[in-house]
Amino acid sequence: MGILRNIKSEHEIYENQSLECLVAIDREVCKQVKAYRKKYKGKTPQPSETVEGYKFVMDEEFDSLKIDFSQKFQFEIKDLINVKG
Repeated sequence: MGILRNIKSEHEIYENQSLECLVAIDREVCKQVKAYRKKYKGKTPQPSETVEGYKFVMDEEFDSLKIDFSQKFQFEIKDLINVKG
């Protein structure tokens, strides 16, 4: 029997509350998200700051979600919630 290993993805998955969709953010960009959260934790209103990422789309062939790498989008950091996998 083969050994399964944990392969880290180069993207983290977030839910965008305002758009009601899942997005994939590059791990390097996620450092900006974490720094923003730390700096503005508990403060309201939070300033507008954006990061680039990709939307998830439905893959009809496999009946599942996949990352659409064809176009990058700008997402407000304050609308992103980290999805634990």
